[in-house]
Amino acid sequence: MIHLHCTKKLIAKLPLDQNGLLKDPQREHPALHEVSEANLLDNWHANLVVLQGRQCLMFVHDATRFPLFIPAVKKADLAGLDGLFADALISVLGKVGAAEGQLDRAVHLLGPLVCDSESDRSVQGSSTEYGKMIRFGVLDGGGSVMDLAPYSTSVWLADTPMGIKGRGYIRPIKEMLGLLGER
Repeated sequence: MIHLHCTKKLIAKLPLDQNGLLKDPQREHPALHEVSEANLLDNWHANLVVLQGRQCLMFVHDATRFPLFIPAVKKADLAGLDGLFADALISVLGKVGAAEGQLDRAVHLLGPLVCDSESDRSVQGSSTEYGKMIRFGVLDGGGSVMDLAPYSTSVWLADTPMGIKGRGYIRPIKEMLGLLGER
């Protein structure tokens, strides 16, 4: 399982059961398997960001600050958040140049999302910075959120150094690929 620490704004919109798992009416059985080993992909923060009146999702991995951006999410999409997250992660890893072994490891480590409202201000700060980069770097220049390619935007964000208190600046792509093993 992967713990997803959600903002209050996002968790209020998610269809969750009493265990924090998503209730997806399209799915009888969990599509993603349970991971028995310590999960390197565990602990992400998720935020619902409104850009140009559209709800967008921003995910940030706690340890690596690796971002995933999904624009223009509708309420119906939120029930399938497990699949949206998995698809975005694997697609973005492929775009940043992950080797086949790293992609296989990531697929193996994917599990159902368990949502809660715990938060880490440092990770939330990184999420806020990524949102500002999109807002001021793309949208204020006349771009439209509907024209943003989610995977390319995520790669652009992940290629930007991000500061972490006590660690200095890191490169999220390098950190995530290192976490998943050598190329």
